[in-house]
Amino acid sequence: MSAMVDCRIREYRDEDYEAVREMFATGMNEYVPALCVHVLKQPWVILVLACTFCLLLTSSKSLLLPILAVTLLLAMGRQLLGYVWSMYIDHCLKEDLLDIRTTYMDSKGACFWVVEADECVVGTVAARPSDEQEEELMLKRMSVRKDYRGQGLAKALCQTVICFAQQQGCSAVVLNTLMVQDEARMMYESVGFQKYRDYVLPTVSGRLASVTISKYRYDIPCSS
Repeated sequence: MSAMVDCRIREYRDEDYEAVREMFATGMNEYVPALCVHVLKQPWVILVLACTFCLLLTSSKSLLLPILAVTLLLAMGRQLLGYVWSMYIDHCLKEDLLDIRTTYMDSKGACFWVVEADECVVGTVAARPSDEQEEELMLKRMSVRKDYRGQGLAKALCQTVICFAQQQGCSAVVLNTLMVQDEARMMYESVGFQKYRDYVLPTVSGRLASVTISKYRYDIPCSS
């Protein structure tokens, strides 16, 4: 376990279950505003809003109606995006976070850690073997509670995963980030992760919203 400020990094225990899931959901919900801004920047969205405004302005010869219509479209879009995002969060909660012990603590080459401060869980990270390449470890579920950010906890969690990868004899640590996770990407790059691929989520909603996933890699130095 690592000591840091008034925090410590330790392995997951069963009593952390609800706190881990709640912190993950809360942290992911923070990205909704950035996601809305990202979608609003898409050319087809701008075109739809502009055409709606111009058509209503021409037909009604009133400025109030098109303004109200565009405002309504924006509000509906915000609700739709929030709903889709909540479905993604629920999917994660029903996937590996449904049974954390089985998925990580009882699985070979996998582990889950939490940051504890004031007897509360304030950060998490997980690792398990990559599905794409043998000898690679996938970093997952990185999250730090908002009021504990800026203290180097995320970097310490990254180092915990890197040390674990070295102990497991892995060649690299890999991870995925979304286009709205700017601070996370900067943090990973400061630790030494390098981006090696960008791709758009291959679904209808992914293409419409241009949901871009960036893949990062940290190569483990060969031990002499």
